[in-house]
Amino acid sequence: MPKKSSLHDFLLLSFCFLCITGIALGGCGGSASASSASGAGSSTTPAVSQQAALGVQTLQGWYSQSSGLYASPSGWWNAANAITALANYERVSGDQSYDSVLSNTFTAAQKTHPNFINSYYDDQGWWALAWIDAYDLTKNASYLSMAETIFTNIATNGWDTTVCGGGVWWSTAKTYKNAIPNELFLAIAAKLANRTTGSASAAYLNWAQKEWSWFKASGMINEQNLVNDGLNSTNPSACVNNGKNTWTYNQGVILGGLVELSQADQDATLLPQAEAIANAALANLVTPNGILNETTVSGGDTPQFKGIFMRNLMALYSALPSASTLQTQYKTFAEANAASIWTNDQGTNHEFGGNWQGPFDSADATRQTSALDALIAADAMQ
Repeated sequence: MPKKSSLHDFLLLSFCFLCITGIALGGCGGSASASSASGAGSSTTPAVSQQAALGVQTLQGWYSQSSGLYASPSGWWNAANAITALANYERVSGDQSYDSVLSNTFTAAQKTHPNFINSYYDDQGWWALAWIDAYDLTKNASYLSMAETIFTNIATNGWDTTVCGGGVWWSTAKTYKNAIPNELFLAIAAKLANRTTGSASAAYLNWAQKEWSWFKASGMINEQNLVNDGLNSTNPSACVNNGKNTWTYNQGVILGGLVELSQADQDATLLPQAEAIANAALANLVTPNGILNETTVSGGDTPQFKGIFMRNLMALYSALPSASTLQTQYKTFAEANAASIWTNDQGTNHEFGGNWQGPFDSADATRQTSALDALIAADAMQ
């Protein structure tokens, strides 16, 4: 087993990296400086809020009005994450310019999959979360209703107790039980519990508690407090952790789910569990300079993952006591990643690549959305 670096060592490396590259925590410990050294050919670095605004404009260059989706190689589930990023950008910035995009996608994308339901339960989960975020932003009840429709389909057709004692299948093929659809199911159930009332809220809370009880006992959270990809169900009555990759998004979605569940049921054990997973990711899934790192950013899926972690770290940050030690640590981490994206992973026209530590590899809506999640998180933590 590789030796783990401590969170203290990570933070020290992060500060050193920022000081050496000149990308700016003012005085190596303050807020980001708009007059510090910059990449992308300018003499000053824009505030992270402006960086996000420029990045969103570039993202929308890949948007199709007719389909409500984004250009290839970005696929169906990636589009849900782009919509989530737009909603979060609007919420953090106060810029409501993209409400029409949310509305257009809500209508146009259903030509591809009515009610946003396809054969993958994780894909469905991403869209449910997107419409919950859109509802939070706009208070359009149709968005929340759509999230409920999607949730009902997952609960009715995806949840199963005959293999591994519970949990949601990855797809309608029912061949794999893994972390991501179950983390999404937890997050959706808890969010719906917090946004509905009466018996509906109670039913969603019951689902969230049942999912978390199953997930916690499933073995997918390993001894490092990292979440592996899924379960080996060779023995359906005794499923075990399959030891596969600890993808960054699997460390992320669970954070948001636990934050929402803690708000719904006031279980004092949930935030410490989220903190343990977040801290394990910050200690183990980073470059030597403290930048979040995926084992690969090839293909259509993995470039999306890191941003999802940052989005959910933002949610955990917001749930912690103001100016607490962990809040400070997460803010430092978010600022370091945002600064590295801007300085080391930027192409032309404010395009961001998949390697946040650099060098820039290529541009597409998936990479752009992921980087935007990091910039928005850093902005939200200012």
